Amino acid sequence: MTTHHRRALRRSTIIAVAALTAGAAGTLAAPGAGAAPTAGTPKLKVIAATKAVTLDRYDQEGGVYLDLGTYVTVDGGPLELRVTRKSYNDPIVVSEIIHSGSRTVTKTLPSGLVKDFSGLPDFLKISVKDTSGAKVLDTTQSFCPDNRAGRIRPDAPATSRYPDGGSCSDNPFTLGGVWGVEKGWAARTASPYDGKPVDLPVGEYTADVSVAKKYRDLFGIPDTTQKIKLTVRKGDEGGEGGGHGLARGEHAHKGALKSLKPASERPVGRGAVPADTPKPDLRALPAWGIAVTDGGDGEEGTAPGKEYLAFSATVWNGGPSPLVVDGFRSPGKDKMDAYQYFYDAKGKQVGYTRTGTMEWDPREGHQHWHFSDFASYRLLGADKKEIVRSGKEAFCLANTDAIDYTVKNADWHPYNTDLATACGEENSVSVREALNVGNGDTYEQFRPGQSFDISNLANGTYYIQVIANPDNRLKEQSTANNVTYRKVVLGGTPGHRTVTVPKYGRVDAP
Repeated sequence: MTTHHRRALRRSTIIAVAALTAGAAGTLAAPGAGAAPTAGTPKLKVIAATKAVTLDRYDQEGGVYLDLGTYVTVDGGPLELRVTRKSYNDPIVVSEIIHSGSRTVTKTLPSGLVKDFSGLPDFLKISVKDTSGAKVLDTTQSFCPDNRAGRIRPDAPATSRYPDGGSCSDNPFTLGGVWGVEKGWAARTASPYDGKPVDLPVGEYTADVSVAKKYRDLFGIPDTTQKIKLTVRKGDEGGEGGGHGLARGEHAHKGALKSLKPASERPVGRGAVPADTPKPDLRALPAWGIAVTDGGDGEEGTAPGKEYLAFSATVWNGGPSPLVVDGFRSPGKDKMDAYQYFYDAKGKQVGYTRTGTMEWDPREGHQHWHFSDFASYRLLGADKKEIVRSGKEAFCLANTDAIDYTVKNADWHPYNTDLATACGEENSVSVREALNVGNGDTYEQFRPGQSFDISNLANGTYYIQVIANPDNRLKEQSTANNVTYRKVVLGGTPGHRTVTVPKYGRVDAP
């Protein structure tokens, strides 16, 4: 289970920001005013919730996270983008889906528009001037349409069908995303804790915010500039006001809460799995985030003077059914008995089977219930024979990464996106751990037990092997896609080891 979507970045604090609907009231026309837009065609506009923003500067993090309180509003029809690639050898393609009554029109956007799945790059142009009128900053910002903020008028749909934040993924092996803003809704152009900080000293400024021309032309966005008074103040580096906020991905999607509650009691009788029942399809992705670390980095299980190969690894569910595992604890026992549940096409439970155990992990950075034998990590030699095996094979299952939201039955609103909701407490008598269709679970390199000790390994070519469901305890649609390999080349000298990671198809991410 990762904290990939939980990196502790300081939140910039916006002062005196009015609610979106109130702050933008003067900008938006009243419902029904003006010419009616073409049915189903989205009409986009950039607005500012307030004309004055105060942001905190954190020297330890390099400056200011530039969230200026601007939004993209959508009306006339929803904005829906499908972002896909056929394989890691193929380019990423963006298509706009236009819904007009019973008709659906698909428009392929210009090739090369995006290079990854993190959003529309260089969407906003931001220019900042000081009180003398001198320009001190020219920068751009990407835009993720899934950063939804809420409705812009009272008669807009009460809920949004589109993902909330998670579908714009920085996992380099993402395969498909759905980016959308519901009709009558708005999306933030930036989140307070996203992106890189900019080096603005404490002081007073004026910021001009506009949409880049290529996006104005592409989506028919009016050529307007939002002028915002910006105050930069010194942030509290360690205090509550500037402390670490919620991490990305920690959204509690209440709509899915009911289905994620553990069964009230362990099943009785002999378990059965009907032959024609849909099952999950666990798929391993190539390792990424690969780096050499030393034993002084503080990772549990490391030792000074040693060198380790650290990495991140993702296993995702290609569907068509969710992976649902319940653990049940007998009084006084240290382990839970685990059961996998199965559902028909309508979501009705139709079977279950025993599938191993769950155990409580009390170590710092864990402190939750782990399901055994979900995945296995191994370092192989050039001949692909095992040299080192990671001790990590028990996991808290959670939906940390949107890997492909275009597959059949993909769940755009997974609930258990963080450890607190997914994996229970020490005194729990039962837990439910799930991996929803289209979602992946990533363990990152700084987690205890992830890295391989390479101190005594010779320089040369190796492979990081990631195996999903290594002992076949979980029932799946297919096991043909459970194993991946990532080539790495070790170099350097003792105490100064290096690692080179060749491209994986078009993916150039170590």
